[in-house]
Amino acid sequence: MNKAIRLMLVSAMLFAVVMVAAAPANAVRVSQVFSCEQDDDATEEQINTGAAKWLEAAKGMKGGENLEAWVYYPVAVANMGESDLLFVVVAPTFEEWGVFWDNYEGSPAAKIDKENQEFVVCPDSALWESVPVK
Repeated sequence: MNKAIRLMLVSAMLFAVVMVAAAPANAVRVSQVFSCEQDDDATEEQINTGAAKWLEAAKGMKGGENLEAWVYYPVAVANMGESDLLFVVVAPTFEEWGVFWDNYEGSPAAKIDKENQEFVVCPDSALWESVPVK
């Protein structure tokens, strides 16, 4: 009986390893896209530094360990409305995003978000599901 149980455990572990290895190829990612307005006196360097500080704080939070972020500055645009730039935060899964967001209020990232509002505000956002095209 011990040999049968050991064989089942090894098979289960092998299956789990294969599933984890295959998951990133088909993974759906989550992107929160923030439309932001920069202060007239703000510089790109200031915004990039603020975004980097925010991401560092976010990565220190539960659910934020695997977050990635980008700042998008327009080069050629027909109409962005009131937006000057986009701040995009990407999580590997909805589960990780949910855990992160559930712990956001009062967090170090929320504190830096508030500090960054001296030179940039992001009043609008949308949560997007990213599906790879094959």
